[in-house]
Amino acid sequence: QVQLVESGGGSVQAGGSLRLSCAVSGNTYSRYCMGWIRQAPQKERESVAQVDSLSTTLYADSVKGRFTISRDNAKNALYLEMTTLKPEDTGMYYCAAKHGPYCSGTLAFDYWGQGTQVTVSS
Repeated sequence: QVQLVESGGGSVQAGGSLRLSCAVSGNTYSRYCMGWIRQAPQKERESVAQVDSLSTTLYADSVKGRFTISRDNAKNALYLEMTTLKPEDTGMYYCAAKHGPYCSGTLAFDYWGQGTQVTVSS
């Protein structure tokens, strides 16, 4: 069973930055597609960013140029660097993993973390 644990959320003012981290258990991490998914209040979940086993990335249009997803396979870790944050970035951010090796851009992930809250005030 794969476990994912997010950290790094918090409250910031608009224009600020945060870095989210996700620790992933298991010894096949490098083969997973990994993603950050967020859910804003009263809205559906949306994919923010995804990175495949070759470190090819996909971003939602709303975060392109502001967010950077990266992975460290040696540490079984996933990161999301968020800059120039906006109030509309507020939500619960989930780390998710999907078996092998490419990302589809959808929400079809096999494993999910519990989430970390990000709140951006204007």
